[in-house]
Amino acid sequence: MNTRKTLRINEQGHLEIGGADAVSLAKSFGTPLYVMDEQYIRDMCSVYRDAIEKEYGGNGLVLYASKAFSCLAVYKIADSENIGVDAVSAGELYTAFRAGFPAEKIYLHGNNKLPYELELALDHGVGAIVVDAYSELDMIDEMCARRGMVQKVLLRVNPGVEAHTHRFIQTAKTDSKFGFSVSDKTAEKITEYALTKKHIRLAGYHCHIGSQIFEKQSFLLAVDKMMAFIADIKAKHGFEAEILNLGGGYGIWYTDEDAKYTCADYAEYLKAIVRELKAKSAEYGVRSPFLVVEPGRSIVGEAGVTLYTVGAIKEIPGIKKYVAVDGGMFDNPRYALYQAKYTAILANRAAEAPTEVVSVAGKCCESGDLVCADVSLPKAERGDILAVLSTGAYNYSMASNYNRNFIPPVVLVRDGKAEYIVKPQTYEDLVRNDVIPERLK
Repeated sequence: MNTRKTLRINEQGHLEIGGADAVSLAKSFGTPLYVMDEQYIRDMCSVYRDAIEKEYGGNGLVLYASKAFSCLAVYKIADSENIGVDAVSAGELYTAFRAGFPAEKIYLHGNNKLPYELELALDHGVGAIVVDAYSELDMIDEMCARRGMVQKVLLRVNPGVEAHTHRFIQTAKTDSKFGFSVSDKTAEKITEYALTKKHIRLAGYHCHIGSQIFEKQSFLLAVDKMMAFIADIKAKHGFEAEILNLGGGYGIWYTDEDAKYTCADYAEYLKAIVRELKAKSAEYGVRSPFLVVEPGRSIVGEAGVTLYTVGAIKEIPGIKKYVAVDGGMFDNPRYALYQAKYTAILANRAAEAPTEVVSVAGKCCESGDLVCADVSLPKAERGDILAVLSTGAYNYSMASNYNRNFIPPVVLVRDGKAEYIVKPQTYEDLVRNDVIPERLK
């Protein structure tokens, strides 16, 4: 299991999450159920925030990348931990605003921001917009002109660092749909264009090299390339970036193939980045920029556990054994998308040693509906409670009502107490927006 202090096996041999017995949670709230550990989320927020404060004299800002997990409660936690957030849609913006999150600490992202999303951001006064297209600069400039305002923006830049991660979540390659490349001069050209806009204040640059990255060297290389680019732009155009947003992408533990980091280990990422940033600022003769980082998965990923109830069990002799649960790709599409790996345990028999390797199947009408493949478990029985670990990021966020299944509710646990932060859906929720035309009545 991972190294979280708030995840353990208790005296009854049950999995315990944030002081709450997983079997009791399943009984009280039903399954499938997303369980989020509040203390772990807060610990990770403070690790990043304190690292910038200590290592960089507070010259920076942590933004929680809320695409990982967005709901009212998580924005409340981020606000109370004195960090900002990044949002990638009007829905995330609206949720943050409804939670009372300060707009000036919100950065808006997206490769194809729609006009109503930009209008919403401008009307609420978001801190910065990370621009990803010429047409977006034009829209922001026109919208700001009508409002008589100037908007701070960053430009998304691809430094060309290909980190060791799944190709679907590498985002800083030259052929990525995101950003402008340093190597082909398009980043320089968009900078020149941005500087001509009267109602835009170009404040700096953003880059994000990918997700689920463990190698510090990838981040250090991104720092080097971005600082060299900043120095080049200063020399050629007289513009010196005041902000450098290095995105996120720090890896988390899913299985024993991954590093088992403690919260404190993540501070080492920022320490290394800050050291490199200071060194390159001196080397290239530019100011040390205001540092922005955007951890998402590493804040909430390991905080999450999904609980299921085991149903049908099917063994194909000599080939494979399936253990089916009451969830599936509708609450976790990550295996179907890119064969994501997970660790699963029987929460009601957590102290028992594994005896077989099985694939955990969902209940959807799809052959590819697996929650996880080739996991080691004790011999499962109908009614067992299965816990899949490290499901706090991108599980609820990507959930759907496929096959008209319910998206599971979310409970937040701390000190043994649990309460809903996302309520259960009902059948009425499934048909709420359906309409029967008159001709079919």
